[in-house]
Amino acid sequence: MTYLLDELIDGQKGKVLATAKRILPDITDEDLLQPNDFPELEFHPHFRYEEGILDGLRVAKAALQAESLS
Repeated sequence: MTYLLDELIDGQKGKVLATAKRILPDITDEDLLQPNDFPELEFHPHFRYEEGILDGLRVAKAALQAESLS
C-alpha cells in the first residue's frame, strides 16, 4: 500500500513543482521546502491546492505506517 502512496506522492511533487514554475519559472525543488518565503506562492490558490493534496498524501502514508506498527 505504501508503494502506491509513494508513487502518488512522487507524481504530486511533480505537479507542485510544475505549478510553482508556472508562477516563478526559476524556482527549485529546494525552494519549495519553504514556499512561504515566496509571496507569489504563499497567496496563490492553485499552488496551495496542489500543495495541500501533497500534504494529504504524506499524512495518509504516515497514518498507514503507524497503523502497521501497532
